[in-house]
Amino acid sequence: MAEMIPPKERVKREQIPMPEQEPKERIYNFKEVPLGYTQEQAIYEAQRCLQCKNPKCVPGCPAEINIPQFIKKIVEEDFAGAYLEILKTDDLPAMTGRVC
Repeated sequence: MAEMIPPKERVKREQIPMPEQEPKERIYNFKEVPLGYTQEQAIYEAQRCLQCKNPKCVPGCPAEINIPQFIKKIVEEDFAGAYLEILKTDDLPAMTGRVC
């Protein structure tokens, strides 16, 4: 299972660009352009979270999602738990995923 990494290491990590459907393919279909992360990439990205003591991301979230908690669940590879954490305050997580 993945673990949270020390704060100094978190800020050094490069962000993984979101994989996207190639333009030559997407001009011929209506599929999503962003392809999403693999589980390994999602965990890597979640490990970049600073886990602030007073996170500004939560009050800044219009859906009031407990962002540090759902990110922690991803690091723990508890993807179902992360989804359930989002559902506590957000009835439309797919829409949130598009906007956020």
